[in-house]
Amino acid sequence: MPSTVDRPRATVPDTGAYASGPHPAWLDTDWSQYLRWHTIAGRAVNVLDTGPHPDRPGEAPLVFIHGHSACWQHWLEQLPHFMRTHRCIALDLPGFGRSEMPADGISMSGYARVVDEVLQQLGVAAACVVGNSMGGFVAAELAIRFPQRVERLVLVAAAGLAGKYIGLPTEFIRHPSGAAAGRVLFGLGGVPDGLATALARRRNGRRLALGFVTTHPRRLHPALVCELIGGTGKPGAAPAAVELATYDFSDRVPDIACPTLIVWGDTDNLVPVTSAGHYEDLIPDARKVIYADTGHVPMLERPERFNADLAAFLAE
Repeated sequence: MPSTVDRPRATVPDTGAYASGPHPAWLDTDWSQYLRWHTIAGRAVNVLDTGPHPDRPGEAPLVFIHGHSACWQHWLEQLPHFMRTHRCIALDLPGFGRSEMPADGISMSGYARVVDEVLQQLGVAAACVVGNSMGGFVAAELAIRFPQRVERLVLVAAAGLAGKYIGLPTEFIRHPSGAAAGRVLFGLGGVPDGLATALARRRNGRRLALGFVTTHPRRLHPALVCELIGGTGKPGAAPAAVELATYDFSDRVPDIACPTLIVWGDTDNLVPVTSAGHYEDLIPDARKVIYADTGHVPMLERPERFNADLAAFLAE
């Protein structure tokens, strides 16, 4: 494992404010009006779709894919900002959030097929696809398997190329003993609503819940923390962790042909920041941005900076 001094330095040393302040914009929206069930391979998938933008009907939509032990709400800091200019789509991957487990088991290729099928059902020919962590892995797989669907790609602390995940060697995670431990660990990871609310309300509770994932969990809005904690303990967590450690697509990453933005935090404890450089080296048209003093979820930790960078990338 590289030492601390070997970590890539931040390319955005002044990332601005941390989190979104006392009244984030997403609190003012009734998100239930945008949620619909879609049936994919006989299973229900929970999909958020803000619908075609009335003023920009020809604009490519934005598709947001969450990470491991997460849900569509991990994009709450982006959705209000970009739905003003774009059609925004987010989903709970099968086995996470409110979506059912897939009938044929969890795989990165299967997740890519699910996203492709959702976009087909929504009538979306191509989109800018943004994925965090495992969602970045899925987004990259989508760009490889279904290149016509992905006009632009944004990889946010994306899994897929690292030799470690959540601080553990991938060899351990995919070993039968590691997989068994994962089933127990992730099975116990769910937090009841009452406890989630109690943790989120307390600064030390937020640190306990998200201290490994973020650099300053106490600064996150309690309502957002409550939403994030709600994504844990889902049935897809253990098999998805094994798939993260098992599925190797490194030889196909150079096939990604669309413009790609890579965003990472320099203190990421889950997926090493060195992976940002690996993706940048392998993808022909890619560039990386590394945020200082930022962990595994830059879009939630530095939403103002992330939204500005994403908007600039879309405008290129």
